[in-house]
Amino acid sequence: MLKNKYLDPESNPLTWRMRLDKRPVWLHEYQSKNGYFALRKAITCLSKLDIVELINKSRLRGRGGGGFLTGLKWSMMIKHQSILKVNYLICNADEMEPGTYKDRLLMERLPHLLLEGILIAGYALSVSVAYIFLRYEYMIAAKYLNFAISELRSAGLLGKNILNTEFSLDIFLHTGAGRYICGEETALINALEGKRAVPRSKPPFPAQSGLWGKPTCINNVETLCNIPGIIEYGVSWYKNLSNKYSNDSGTKLMGFSGRVKNPGVWELPFGITAREILEDYARGMCDGLYLKAWQPGGASTDFLIPNHLDTPMDFHSISIIGSRFGTGMAIAIDNTVNMISLMRNLEEFFARESCGWCTPCREGLPWIVKLLISLEKNNGDPGDIEILEHLCNLLGPGKTFCAHAPGAIEPLQSALKYFRSEFEAGIHLNNLNVSNKISTIQII
Repeated sequence: MLKNKYLDPESNPLTWRMRLDKRPVWLHEYQSKNGYFALRKAITCLSKLDIVELINKSRLRGRGGGGFLTGLKWSMMIKHQSILKVNYLICNADEMEPGTYKDRLLMERLPHLLLEGILIAGYALSVSVAYIFLRYEYMIAAKYLNFAISELRSAGLLGKNILNTEFSLDIFLHTGAGRYICGEETALINALEGKRAVPRSKPPFPAQSGLWGKPTCINNVETLCNIPGIIEYGVSWYKNLSNKYSNDSGTKLMGFSGRVKNPGVWELPFGITAREILEDYARGMCDGLYLKAWQPGGASTDFLIPNHLDTPMDFHSISIIGSRFGTGMAIAIDNTVNMISLMRNLEEFFARESCGWCTPCREGLPWIVKLLISLEKNNGDPGDIEILEHLCNLLGPGKTFCAHAPGAIEPLQSALKYFRSEFEAGIHLNNLNVSNKISTIQII
């Protein structure tokens, strides 16, 4: 994971404390590396509004994929705080996006960095109870987080009157049951309440009415891990971490998976190009292979092609070329991969993970899978590609209850755009005319 043997705390705030032997950094070692200094500074030197204002000015964006401004989310939380002062903080650690494993790295190697971020956020938002909603399969992370939480309690840094102040906070770890939809914040809240994990209608937003009807802030693991550095070093430092040509602030855990020579995740400045990550960090494609396509931020982002590799890796730049930055964990597709087979595999996953709450997603994704299976077997009908394109429109943004289906069709619509000839090759020209099938879908 680490490219350089020695990392600078002021240029690699997320990873500099990590051990080279890959063992977790426990409380004593974390404190010896300036751990919980930012917490002490926040509680003893700054007001709650000061902290929220610092996060606002830092332009920290959510690291879970959406890129929503953290300071704005915190400000909404303060605006709707309960009269009874019962507020909740949830750390979204349900990292189930295919090709994404950055939060796992932080939780398994630096559990106390996450806990410090939660404590500072809890103090700023007047929260007394925080939950970490963890992906079920992350069993090692669960073990390490539970141990780190017990260390904090024993040290008096968790529970009542933290650091001899009036601030009290407890943190509980909750493992999910293994559903992709729990990454959607309102479905996560329903799951945490013991209900079926389906998204809620918004408004009201969680900041107004979230967990058990109380104001609730939900932040991603990596987002919260950025908080201590901002408190310790300040806004100007944080903004200067990124490339001067980037509109985004700070560093980001980015990576490449697929058939590259050195797949992994690295802490890098916003604005670094995808080519630099692929060639300098992932060391290029495996021998005998070349890059055919890539996804910049997980399996639910639009495919890009090699011509796009010189694009800066940040939210704005990636959106301009027709995709999403997402989680920043890129996936390399090599020249041996059949795009129909790849899309069939992805859409089977998204269809299986649909909560089934709304008709377009529940019915549309299995239909897409059925069409792709036919095309994969070179038994597609004339008109199948047009039906796929129409389904991409029917399942697009604003036409389903949540963002699951729009995310599922992003790779499909871009695969049809860049690799249409492969889909056309899957059509069996001797099949019967399907004009009736096309006219039927137009009526829907």
